[in-house]
Amino acid sequence: MKKLILSLITGALCLNASAQKAVTPAATYLRAFGKIDVTDLELKSCEFEPDANAEVLFDKADVYFDNDFNIITERHKRIKIFNVNGKKNADIRIEYYGGNRLEYLTDLQAQTINLESGKPEITKIDKKQVFTEKVDKIRTALVFSFPNVKPGSVVEFKYRLTANSIIDFPDWYFQSKIPVRYSQLTTKVPEYFYYKPQLRSARMFTVNNSTTESGMLGTGSQSLGYTINVDVRGMANVHSLTDEPMMRSDIDNLQSIVFTLNTVRPIGGFVKTAADTWPKIGGVLADDEDFGKQLKRKLVGEEAIISKAKQFATDDERICYVFNEVKKAMKWNNVDRWFTTDGTVKAWEKKTGNSAEVNLILFHLLKQSGVKAYPMVVSTRDNGRVNPFSPNLHQFNRAVVYIPVDTTRHYVLDATNKYNLYNHVPDNLLNSSGLFIDKESDMYDVVFLQNLEPVRQSYYVNVEIKPDGKMVGTNQVSSYGYNKISRTAKYKTDGETKFIEYLKNKDNNLRISSIKFENMDVDTLPLVQNIAFDLDLTGSDGNFIYFNPNVLTMMGANPFISENRYTDIDFGYRDNTTFTGMYKIPAGYKAETLPKSVSLTLPDNGMVFKRIVNATNEMISVRFVIDHVKTTYFKEDYADFREFSRQMYEMMNEQIVLKKS
Repeated sequence: MKKLILSLITGALCLNASAQKAVTPAATYLRAFGKIDVTDLELKSCEFEPDANAEVLFDKADVYFDNDFNIITERHKRIKIFNVNGKKNADIRIEYYGGNRLEYLTDLQAQTINLESGKPEITKIDKKQVFTEKVDKIRTALVFSFPNVKPGSVVEFKYRLTANSIIDFPDWYFQSKIPVRYSQLTTKVPEYFYYKPQLRSARMFTVNNSTTESGMLGTGSQSLGYTINVDVRGMANVHSLTDEPMMRSDIDNLQSIVFTLNTVRPIGGFVKTAADTWPKIGGVLADDEDFGKQLKRKLVGEEAIISKAKQFATDDERICYVFNEVKKAMKWNNVDRWFTTDGTVKAWEKKTGNSAEVNLILFHLLKQSGVKAYPMVVSTRDNGRVNPFSPNLHQFNRAVVYIPVDTTRHYVLDATNKYNLYNHVPDNLLNSSGLFIDKESDMYDVVFLQNLEPVRQSYYVNVEIKPDGKMVGTNQVSSYGYNKISRTAKYKTDGETKFIEYLKNKDNNLRISSIKFENMDVDTLPLVQNIAFDLDLTGSDGNFIYFNPNVLTMMGANPFISENRYTDIDFGYRDNTTFTGMYKIPAGYKAETLPKSVSLTLPDNGMVFKRIVNATNEMISVRFVIDHVKTTYFKEDYADFREFSRQMYEMMNEQIVLKKS
């Protein structure tokens, strides 16, 4: 029996196909490496997306297990270049987890195919032009550019990727930033493992579902047979993913399939030891030399900050003080990692570091100051939303500080952005999850990061309309929360001149004579901007004055004009905007055309707009209220959202006409 167990661990895994191949679209789209149809070389444009600069002709992967239960991915990709702008798709970068030897990339082949005198001409890549780049301690990149690329070229490459962890079953993206004619994923999984697929596509079709092959562990009388589940999934004519207003990252929106290891059946002496649950991953982080072992390391001169922090009466005051001290002292080097590179001590001495170093320093100082804080790993918006049902450390790209306030509230502190507020979860972390680490209590849990409180932005315009067709007055803007963060960052980064140009929004008829700020450096108060301006009212003559009441709001143009929408609309947080305009009518004029008071609501009550208009002989008042009741609006409801936006922007920009008496 012991010999049998040993053979189950180390024996060869033999794959013998027992299922017949079904007729699939692969026969239409796929070709062997180096074999190409002349029609593809003659192709001038993408059939289903004619304006594309390039097109993926096919992208296929075969994923299976070897005899050591490594996960093998064999990939073959072919791209057609249509014009000069498409040549950038011949620059290839393949990132994998090779820094700590979790993955190995081998057997790279790459070549360019051109049509010369009616026949394919192949130019193979010079292996000396293939570069291996160490991104960090866990990531490596293979980088190369195809030779002899020009409009009409076809480039193709293939490689083999070996992953030595059963947790790291590869995700597959059927969609790309350029159109994809055909994409196919074939998976062969032994019956001992069950990976739950999460489909992010309504159009994916199954080419050949759940056929089986036979597998064999061991040899002779000590062999053990089992079945392998084979699934072939594919998509054809996949439209490119375009950038749309208020969309999340490409990773969150590309049509794909993601696998989560759900169950493992024991195979004799084979024992699964991978970190496949959040508590296990949390334990790994707590003991990691570049994460958990950094938390208690003493920093030079820390006593002064800790001593002063302890003098404050409340936790909020301590948090605010330490947070701002770290933001002032440390410079983020624009590198996002959940782990340290140089370590907190060295980063503190240099006053610069990656996101983990900056924020683990913050955690250490807060903890030493008596604040109940925990380190947390998160994923930024660009890195993609964390799947809480798929425990995997690779989902995270940043470390922050987590502070539970009460049963309903928590703070998430990120000192990499000098304009973040301690009492607002950073907007680029919202609507995703973070894993906090509490080694003392042996607690490691995932928390959903959100902000359900409406974030206010208010405008108060007080102007006088002049008989010569000019508007003169002030606009007081009060920006709260994330609105304060974005405006403060823009002003301090760009300077006053560029900030004023930003407010003018390319309106050459608008002049801003002064701008004054209040509360810019006070975290708990709104940023108040007092703006003095004058505006030439075009189209006015001696008898009529025309003006748009929507002044200096940055809400003049509707961004949701496209007829189709391919991604959800994600505002990140609830936004509540109010606008009040007071317009003094010049002597001898009266209101000729005045917008009506209206109320507009989405069918699901997810967004509300109100316009209230009042007028006397001397004054016209206009008030807008925009309330985003939800943070996310699904693409399936886009038709209603688009129509709502069209009407709302038309109502906000409806002109008022004054007539000379």
